[in-house]
Amino acid sequence: MKFILDVFHLLMRQWRITLRMPIFLVVSIVQPITWMLLFSQLFGKITMLGAFGSSYVQFLAPGIAIMSALFGSGYAGMGLLNDIDRGVVDRFLATPVTRSALIIARVTHACMTVGVQSCVILGVAMILGARPKAHIISFAAVIIAAALLGGGMAGLSNAMAILTRRQETMFAVLNFTMLPMIYLSSMIMAKQLMPPWIQTVCKYNPVDWAVTIARGGFEGNDWFVWRLAALAGYTTFFGVMATVAFRRYRQTM
Repeated sequence: MKFILDVFHLLMRQWRITLRMPIFLVVSIVQPITWMLLFSQLFGKITMLGAFGSSYVQFLAPGIAIMSALFGSGYAGMGLLNDIDRGVVDRFLATPVTRSALIIARVTHACMTVGVQSCVILGVAMILGARPKAHIISFAAVIIAAALLGGGMAGLSNAMAILTRRQETMFAVLNFTMLPMIYLSSMIMAKQLMPPWIQTVCKYNPVDWAVTIARGGFEGNDWFVWRLAALAGYTTFFGVMATVAFRRYRQTM
């Protein structure tokens, strides 16, 4: 019970920080919407090649929600770095707060944030003509996939923040990681039109797992349970990794 209460209070702190500076939340929503508008116009006629369904917006909407989750949570470690530099984390460690709650609350905040972003993105996609085939279930599939990927990326980001202690190093590692994950997935391109080697890489790419789950649910098709389980494992792994890294940080104090 104490652990749950600690996570709750720390989560409320994260939300208060977000609401005090809403510009970051607004930008994180406006940016993927801008991508969706640009991509839908730039690649609108690519549906003539087939494999994209009725419209490119319909195909693209779940992918943009996942892209937002990837970038939105990929830099979650910035907040932890700031708290370390300002001595906030050290002050928390002087209290009876559960240590693992300091990381779990941040990962949970990232999951909730990308869930909100996904809802807004899908709403805009519907204005542009996209139609969820299974209604509420379609939204649930996209939100769950985005939240799981966001949680995993937040765990990785926090772990990198603790291990590197430098913004420049963290940015370099995450940018090197995230961009290939996007282009080696079916986020903006149908798998049938990809080179065979990229199709093979997709099978082991967590971003593609999330895109496949989100797009399958959005179209009212199979959620691909094994990918859902793999994505949950990915999130758990990096959540544990961030917790272990935080334990090492405490040992160096």
